[in-house]
Amino acid sequence: MKRVVITGAGTINALGHNVADTLEAMREGRCGIGDLEFRDVDRLTIKIGGQVRGFEAEGHFNRQQMTLYDRFTQFTLVAAKEAIAQAGLIFHGELAARSGVVLGTAGGGVSTWDDNYRSVYEDGKNRVHPFVVPKLMNNAAASHVSMEYNLKGPTFTVSTACASSNHAMSMAFQMIRSGAALSMVTGGSESMLCFGGVKAWEGLRVMSKDACRPFSANRNGMVQGEGAGVFVFEEYEHARKRGAEILCEVVGCAMSSDAADIVMPSKQGAARAMSGALSDAGVPPSEVGYINAHGTGTAANDKTECAAVADVFGPHADKLMISSTKSMHGHLIGGTGAVELLACIMALRDGVIAPTIGYEEPDPECALDVVPNQAREAEVSVALSNAFAFGGLNAVMALRRI
Repeated sequence: MKRVVITGAGTINALGHNVADTLEAMREGRCGIGDLEFRDVDRLTIKIGGQVRGFEAEGHFNRQQMTLYDRFTQFTLVAAKEAIAQAGLIFHGELAARSGVVLGTAGGGVSTWDDNYRSVYEDGKNRVHPFVVPKLMNNAAASHVSMEYNLKGPTFTVSTACASSNHAMSMAFQMIRSGAALSMVTGGSESMLCFGGVKAWEGLRVMSKDACRPFSANRNGMVQGEGAGVFVFEEYEHARKRGAEILCEVVGCAMSSDAADIVMPSKQGAARAMSGALSDAGVPPSEVGYINAHGTGTAANDKTECAAVADVFGPHADKLMISSTKSMHGHLIGGTGAVELLACIMALRDGVIAPTIGYEEPDPECALDVVPNQAREAEVSVALSNAFAFGGLNAVMALRRI
């Protein structure tokens, strides 16, 4: 079995347009959630979100590219450019043939759907642009990354709602570990912050109107975000021989299904995924110092996740630090695990634990150290990243300092 490391990271999200700005915002406990700005927002009940501000697509892409790139694809390409530049890889020959792309998204081209439904149903147009389908398809971002960087290995998209990124990154990890690939560009993206996207989520009645407060007794729901997180996963010996900077090692992953309910989470399913990741990594629970929680800010998720952590870690649960960065950047749905992986890397490399902001009242059913409101300095050797999705689909990754 090959060892797998991360040699490049890139992002754009509500906290920053790159990794450095995002991590600075996490250290400061800055909130990227604010008033939404798009057409017909006044018709919504939910008017806040983790929207990417100040992003001008025209500064990154030409007119021809813009006809093919939905906003979620644009975010992906911006993040991938940063990640691949940091990794310092140029894909040609055998490396190109043995490198691919696995990305996660839940909605794909939601903005493209929204715009074209308006054209047909509201404006009464009888034709749409011939590139609507290739623009909105869920695999668009993965395909464009592969074409941009000559990545000719396994390339596909994973769509498992809120666990999409963690499932995608787990698949990339397993392909490199097995020897099926030398490197993989992986992560996820999402851009559902448009009228139709938010209106659909309103129907679930799980959205907060004012703030995301994971684990706080007065929490009242989740807040959507948008953006992308993209990483270069690479076989360790390949990275070492070329002298690459290694951000951390990916040491294990596990996936499980609750097989129970389409929206209500299961403690047993979450616990199996965490236990499985530890077993896969060969790491005892006592070595884990930090968990980036799924932590959506809904009562059902927060309580279930804390109960699962207590079951898996036993007495060590009281010594763990567990935080939800969704309180700062919002819930990126299919892209959320990728942005949250940055907080795990920061904990391992920099010894800085991102806080759970908005925490106001202790909840006895979430009686863990949730790193409330302020970042903390602490030495961490192993971190977990949790993702638990609608449909009962769970994916947990384990990472180690190197």
